[in-house]
Amino acid sequence: MIGMARFGTRDLDRAKIFYDAIAALLGAVRAFDRPDVVAYKSGDGGMLLIGRPFEGEASPGNGNQVGIPAESRAVVDAVHARALELGGQCEGKPGIRGDDPNGFYGAYFRDLDGNKLVIFRFGPPD
Repeated sequence: MIGMARFGTRDLDRAKIFYDAIAALLGAVRAFDRPDVVAYKSGDGGMLLIGRPFEGEASPGNGNQVGIPAESRAVVDAVHARALELGGQCEGKPGIRGDDPNGFYGAYFRDLDGNKLVIFRFGPPD
């Protein structure tokens, strides 16, 4: 349903270091890199853009988050750990959410600008 999402940043060079590392674990690549925005594209065609706002200062939205699917629970764990190593803030350790042990497995964190992400795997363990 969603093909693209965008977060604002106050420091694009710092954001690129953070998102380059996360993208590599997810099998995503830079789709383009401009002076004001960088885009990461996954194999399914979805894109995440990180850039300077058109106007004003970048700030995280209250209640906003972007979910990125992972191919395995191990990738969920790895992305969450790497995000925290790079200075991200934990918003929920990796684990099952809900009652179905074969359902939604996710990990939540905020990037260096405070934007909230969830990396998830829906389905049985790998």
